[in-house]
Amino acid sequence: MAEVHAEMVANVWKVIVGEGDIVEEGDTLVILESMKMEIPVLAEDAGTVARLKVAEGDVVQEGDLIAVIE
Repeated sequence: MAEVHAEMVANVWKVIVGEGDIVEEGDTLVILESMKMEIPVLAEDAGTVARLKVAEGDVVQEGDLIAVIE
């Protein structure tokens, strides 16, 4: 099981995957927006998205859980 956390304070601009989706290492899970920059959040491991903890429009803080991949 791998947890994916936000690396900075940002807005969730776009959610690319959903719960149950199969992802490969390096796939984009969500795209964050901060200071007019788009920051992709990538899967660090291959697996299935077990939990997605954010929705488009959410504001995440540094360290917030974005997704769990099993």
